[in-house]
Amino acid sequence: MIGINESVMQFLLAFVVVGPLLGAVTALLPAPPGLKGKSPDQAVLRHGVTVTGAILAAAIVLALGFDHGHPSRMQATTDISWIPALDVRIHLGIDGISLPLLVLSALLTFLCALYSYFKMPSGPSPKAFVALLLLLESGTLATFAVLDLLLFFLAFEMVLVPMYFLIARWGGEGRTRAAWKFILFTLLGSVVMLLGLLLIGIKAGTFDMMALATDNGRSLTTSVQVIAVLAIGIGLAVKTPMWPLHSWLPDAHTAAPTVGSVLLAGVMLKMGTYGFVRILLPVAPEGFRTFAPYLAAFAVVGIIYGSLACLALARPGAKGDLKRLIAYSSVGHMGFVLLGIATMTPTGVNGALFANIAHGLITGLLFFLVGAVKDRTGSTDLDTLSRPSPDRRPAPGDTAAPDRSLPGAALYGKAPRLGGLLAFAAVASLGLPGLAGFWGEMLALFGAFRPAAGLSRPAFLTFLAIAAFGTLLTAAYMLIVVRRVCMGPAPRQTPELADVRPYEFAAWTPLVVLTVLAGLWPRALLGLTDPAVQQFLAGGTR
Repeated sequence: MIGINESVMQFLLAFVVVGPLLGAVTALLPAPPGLKGKSPDQAVLRHGVTVTGAILAAAIVLALGFDHGHPSRMQATTDISWIPALDVRIHLGIDGISLPLLVLSALLTFLCALYSYFKMPSGPSPKAFVALLLLLESGTLATFAVLDLLLFFLAFEMVLVPMYFLIARWGGEGRTRAAWKFILFTLLGSVVMLLGLLLIGIKAGTFDMMALATDNGRSLTTSVQVIAVLAIGIGLAVKTPMWPLHSWLPDAHTAAPTVGSVLLAGVMLKMGTYGFVRILLPVAPEGFRTFAPYLAAFAVVGIIYGSLACLALARPGAKGDLKRLIAYSSVGHMGFVLLGIATMTPTGVNGALFANIAHGLITGLLFFLVGAVKDRTGSTDLDTLSRPSPDRRPAPGDTAAPDRSLPGAALYGKAPRLGGLLAFAAVASLGLPGLAGFWGEMLALFGAFRPAAGLSRPAFLTFLAIAAFGTLLTAAYMLIVVRRVCMGPAPRQTPELADVRPYEFAAWTPLVVLTVLAGLWPRALLGLTDPAVQQFLAGGTR
């Protein structure tokens, strides 16, 4: 869009990756006298907003300077020898696949820092909170920018420690158990993944991801590819998460603070699916083809399982937690991403990449909104939020025995803007045409209609039918949530809830706008991803 010198682009990408790490270190230092503000806590929170804002600005300039005419070409590349004995290099670069994820990560982290400046979660010192937030940002951005297998693994693991402490120290009820479950699942998966990465690097003679993608598995035997895909796929599937390796996710989301849930759903889950696209598809295509039908089967089971779990939580009297429900919805939505990848077609993979971005925008907004509801009502329990007013009879089938002295949320009547935003995010999540959630799932289904050569079309048609049924279940539970939380009369004697505050408006508006823009103009994203996807599916050459 704008002409920027290649050396400047290299500097910008290096700054995006390293800047948050330097910011995390400086967050632990005393603030200079002129920047302390009203208190040291305010100063460090302002520091977090400043650093994440600078990283977002650099990412936007990087996107503007990106050569959109050649999105399949790796740009802003830096290639420096780091460990010569292992031929490990500090190799950075972005293309049409990684650029959207890089900008999304920078945006969500900035919005979380801005939100925390006004609504800091209860817990220990803000210094540690800001340092961990910036460390997490550095790891996620590095994951999408590095082009060396071992560097990818280090960046992939770098996010585990800060997220563990964000859940364990600033989380809610059950945070210790949830944090331990999160770290154990992801670490065990990562150990297996490391073995697969080492196997590829040793057998191919290089850890360079671009060289491996260009080689397209020609230097790896089919048996090596199969073993590598199995090992790496397990580690990536845990982070995605894929059913049945998902059980850490609902506990982590339920216990995490609002910003932790936003980053976990909006950024960290994308690291797993990105690894499938960046590493397994181009580097070990024959091994991936062996497991593609099984990956698709697990994906559609996850779609149905996640939807049924959400319906069970949304049922009156089930004491379902709204954060837990959205976490289970992520299992279903990420199932569509995995289904698109498993088709091994340009249509399916592009749909998966689009659904990745859409899920980050929409589910990030949902967790922001649920956090706001909890701040106002003190609960995320659906039965509590849908309590009838004292002058209203229970709805047919409502088996709960609510305390009529405390009416439910009834957001349309008490906080109409907040209720409207929650309804908007819900219909975006169920895939309403014209919003971002529609295109990714639709393209994944189109990819399953005609999968790549060598894959069983009858099997994928069956997967398509099951996944399509999952979209109906998604619509059902999302509409139930809107009805129970947003609708209902607000009794006069009950004070209104605080509606959307200015800082919340600032944090949520970019997500709303991008959700609409991506739905109305999908070409903006697909024009970036499609050339790169076409190139590596063609064997690294076009």
